[in-house]
Amino acid sequence: MAILTPYWGLDGIMFITFLMIAAYLYMTRKFKYWAKRGIMEIPPTPFLGNFGDCILQKKAPAEFVRDLYRESKGLPYMGFYLFDKPSFLVRDPQLIKHILVKDFNSFSDRYSSANVKDRLGYANLFQMKNPGWRILRSKLTPIFTSGKLKKMFDLMVMVTKDLDNYLESLNFNVPKQMDIKNMCCCFTTDMIGTTAFGLNVNSLRDPKAPFRQAGKKVFDYQLIRGLELLIIFFVPHLTKYTGAIFFGKEASDYLRTTFWNIVNHRIQTGEKRNDVIDLLIELKQKHEHDTDISDFTFNGDDLVAQAVIFYSAGFDTSSTTMCYTLYEVALNMDIQRTLRKEILDALEETGGNITYEMVQSLTYLDMVVSETLRRYPPLAFLDRVCLADYKVPDSDLVLEKGTPVYVPMMGLHNDPEYFPEPEKYDPERFTDENKQKRPNFVYFPFGEGPHTCIGFRMGLMQSKLGIIQVLSKYEVTPCKKTPIPVRQNPKGMTTTPVGGMHLNLMKIS
Repeated sequence: MAILTPYWGLDGIMFITFLMIAAYLYMTRKFKYWAKRGIMEIPPTPFLGNFGDCILQKKAPAEFVRDLYRESKGLPYMGFYLFDKPSFLVRDPQLIKHILVKDFNSFSDRYSSANVKDRLGYANLFQMKNPGWRILRSKLTPIFTSGKLKKMFDLMVMVTKDLDNYLESLNFNVPKQMDIKNMCCCFTTDMIGTTAFGLNVNSLRDPKAPFRQAGKKVFDYQLIRGLELLIIFFVPHLTKYTGAIFFGKEASDYLRTTFWNIVNHRIQTGEKRNDVIDLLIELKQKHEHDTDISDFTFNGDDLVAQAVIFYSAGFDTSSTTMCYTLYEVALNMDIQRTLRKEILDALEETGGNITYEMVQSLTYLDMVVSETLRRYPPLAFLDRVCLADYKVPDSDLVLEKGTPVYVPMMGLHNDPEYFPEPEKYDPERFTDENKQKRPNFVYFPFGEGPHTCIGFRMGLMQSKLGIIQVLSKYEVTPCKKTPIPVRQNPKGMTTTPVGGMHLNLMKIS
């Protein structure tokens, strides 16, 4: 005889039914959290909340956040659910200003987080929590000043010449198809390899170079890697149970070894290259024994974490911007011709040399890149967590401590209220006059406030150098495999096209 009935099978069915009911009640216990507070919410699905399409990898996280923005049109904010977690989406530019700037101390941490044992993922500047983050950023800021960028510029130009030689070798005297996305990734990988690590990676010539392969593994948006990043960004409390690693295990192991080999070689030989490694060695020697940052030291994985985040973020965001710019000018030949004329006129003035001042003088190029970043921000949302109960200005709403807060950059950047005909690629949106007309906090591709991307100047310079080199000598046009319109990879945490980006290149006379 069984426990509850005469049959073990029937007992088992009753037990499983009980567990399912209990799980259902537990996972739906917080549903209506926002409705009870008079806040718009989208009806959630049991167990998945509003996050089902992302977990099933049918929709990219950036598009998920963008669609929430669109569904709450006309409202200052809305509520949604990450599984059973009530989460908050901010739409109003003034409230965004409060969260990112005015009331920064209440939202100084990202909601996303790697496991504290994954030091490369947890202790880097992108993921570090306050108060350690503030101290760490103040020590790393001198690495990315315009003065330091000028010192690195000659190294960057050398890689730009490598790109020139590589394209020359492919003989584009007639239109030929190539995967522009892969070329851009190889170019920016070589750029980061030189400026950050002092390595002659040469992945343009050898796409299977270990340094390039490590970067591909970080952004390998296959099933497991995609889920790993979703956990870190949207359900970070599960990282300690799932073993999710921010950069992935293989890439972490390779980059850790590579970094320390370079550091030890530099220390032993006294070699100087004015690159990021030199600057990190300087920090190590100066601050290795500091105790002003709790649970952090300028040594071991905590130090290498800064180089690894610079590497991964630097090559991916820059290659994305370069790739989508070439894609859009291929579809808009009038813009391409205007941009090429500006580039060639500037090169004529410098005798064909690419100089720091010459790049900075290209106002139309800056407008073009700004428009690309509007349409395709590399990381298309910002995430924060409420660190204490917070009363939303001009309302009776109080956000509870621990509430995830999301800022939808892609939604704002494509809102016709701020950018008429948002699907149209129009660099004229970024003339000085038009920029002055727009409200603040509706365009911020590198974030805003104290958390603004520390390396945005360098990222822009990399993208611009690649665009200058390509368009000064080649015409870019669509081919049969060019995606029109482009579709984002639903497994991608960052903005990236599905299946690469194929275009025709032909050398101009």
